Amino acid sequence: MKKIFIFTVFLILFSHAFAKEALPKPDTYEYDLTLNNISGVKPPYIDNNYIVFTYPVSVNSIGVAFDFEDFRQIHYFKLRKNYSYEGDVTSSYYFYILEAPKKLNRICYRLIIEGIWTVDPQNQNTVYNEKENYSLSYIDLPPAEIEITEKLDSGLTHFVCHTKAGQKIRLGGTFTNWDSWIYEMKETVPGKYEIDIPLHPGTYYYSYYNGITAFLDETNPLHGYSSDGRVVSCITIN
Repeated sequence: MKKIFIFTVFLILFSHAFAKEALPKPDTYEYDLTLNNISGVKPPYIDNNYIVFTYPVSVNSIGVAFDFEDFRQIHYFKLRKNYSYEGDVTSSYYFYILEAPKKLNRICYRLIIEGIWTVDPQNQNTVYNEKENYSLSYIDLPPAEIEITEKLDSGLTHFVCHTKAGQKIRLGGTFTNWDSWIYEMKETVPGKYEIDIPLHPGTYYYSYYNGITAFLDETNPLHGYSSDGRVVSCITIN
């Protein structure tokens, strides 16, 4: 009975190890390239869609916490050593590599150096948080390409509106007989409203609506006139 139990435990452990090994490994090419590009301690920078943080080896532990995670998680830096051909350590530093968050223009963060929360001394860009009464380091991210109204490969037409957050934005046009209450757009991120609808080939005129106010699609430079003489947006579907 004891042998059967030991064999069963071994079988379970072996199967778990095999299943773990059988899982596909993520593509780490860009991460590895970014890691290999680190040349030493410098202010945080962006490389291959990653943000690289570095710190000199003058402390025992260092971590970083970010505003987009509400500072709830501490990500600890790793120690890296560079060696000469003879095997001697030529340089060493702490580093942390963060995949740049999508749809953010800026990230704020604090370092945790040996348990003490502080700004990043390698980064001169700081902002004061009056509500919490402390300063934050920050990094501005390059602006993402703005989404535009266009026909999708799926055959649907993608309408997008960039305006103030927290609104109820609707879409109306010649394809709804100017009824603006048929299609209400969805706010997918603060200030961006989207909807995909099927349209047959042809030329259509449309407007966005907030309450009773109609306004143009700023992502579409093509304009025309409605039957009552208003300037409206225009799109041609091939």
